[in-house]
Amino acid sequence: MNYVCMYIFFLSGESRFVSLGSKQSHVVLSKLSPGTSYMISITATNDAAQSDDLTSIVTTVPAPPKHLQVTNVTHNRALLRWTPSLGKVDRFIISYESSKTPNVTVTVMLSGTSVEHLLKGLQKDTIYTIKMLSQKDSLKSTAISTSFTTANVVKPSEVWARSAVIAWKTPTVYQSYRVIYEVPGKEKKEVILASTVTEYKLTGLLPMSRYVVVVQGEKNGHYTSVITSEFITGKLRFPFPMDCSQELLNGASESGEVDIYPGGKEGEAVRVYCDMEADGGGWTVFQRRMNGKTDFYRTWPEYSVGFGNLSEEFWLGNELLHNLTSVGPVSLRVDLQSGNDTAYAHYTNFSVASEERNYTLTVSGYTGTAGDSMRYHSGRPFSTSDKDPDRLETHCAKSYLGGWWYKNCYKANLNGLYGAHSKNQGIVWIDWKGKDSSIPFTEMKLRPSWFSSATHG
Repeated sequence: MNYVCMYIFFLSGESRFVSLGSKQSHVVLSKLSPGTSYMISITATNDAAQSDDLTSIVTTVPAPPKHLQVTNVTHNRALLRWTPSLGKVDRFIISYESSKTPNVTVTVMLSGTSVEHLLKGLQKDTIYTIKMLSQKDSLKSTAISTSFTTANVVKPSEVWARSAVIAWKTPTVYQSYRVIYEVPGKEKKEVILASTVTEYKLTGLLPMSRYVVVVQGEKNGHYTSVITSEFITGKLRFPFPMDCSQELLNGASESGEVDIYPGGKEGEAVRVYCDMEADGGGWTVFQRRMNGKTDFYRTWPEYSVGFGNLSEEFWLGNELLHNLTSVGPVSLRVDLQSGNDTAYAHYTNFSVASEERNYTLTVSGYTGTAGDSMRYHSGRPFSTSDKDPDRLETHCAKSYLGGWWYKNCYKANLNGLYGAHSKNQGIVWIDWKGKDSSIPFTEMKLRPSWFSSATHG
């Protein structure tokens, strides 16, 4: 006598058969679906005769969820995400406990269709162990588990209006760190640091703003939050500095690139280079020649908006020059260098008119060591190769390959051809080096006339 085992999947009616030997007393049914009901029948057969069916209904246990991950970990929260179970389940059961209270377990029941859950009210710098399983009716799956450590909370040091220092320590060795910081609701910034770094200075921050910082450790592409921090940056005398003199009064002491707001709080930020060293600092640099990498033989529109690289050679733009020199009395400083020789020219009165007036130059009140070559150009409109508003005899911009306040033609030509020592086409300040010497380094810069090394601070 032999046996036949038949099992039927209730929902689809699909059936399968397994033939058994006469001495078998059990059989393992494989490849069943989790959380599924089956009707199973055993029939004894002997030649043409067969017994009545022995029937039973069984339900397989549900499958556990997959890919349990912990993300967005802070000092008091963590987001759990997972892939739902195969087959329908009634609920997911999450239980977790902390290393600080190992005998206290928190249990949460969630809908069988959920895919994430936010854990709240966690303790900082604490290891948590998570277990999760599926349930259908009274049947429960095997559990899956994971663990994570909440971030520590640290107070930043040296919090200023535009910078703060964050430091951290961790017993775990990471391959790198990621620092994420933001003013909630505004742009989020991040920086990747080497595994040996345990301190970082955040710069370029907004004054009087609340920042949230998260430092994450990375292992094999996975990030874990190490610390979190919140702080409010300090106040500035000029939260929206209109030029580099106000940036100096805000406490900036090093030369470099900064954002200024010529239109005030409601205006757009403009990136400029500030000279904080020459004659007390506070100078907004609007021209530099130093290596010939930037072509200064440009069109009228290009000179209007500016061009070049703030860290090397550039022209800030005639439109911005007009805006910066129209708010009050402004001084001009020109620094020149050729080898070990240096010279400067300082003018107490400097302005550039609007485009409607062709960016006409006004300059007077010379002192310095370079000689007064700019006075010759006062009252002259700006001229470029494609626009010469008030030509006298020669189209000077075309002849001397620059954009400038040419007259007939120049005593200064700081936007001429770099390194040209012939045809008078070079970078020239006649009262210092004459027409045949092209000056290797020049800077032109401005600041309010009332500002000086004796008055600032």
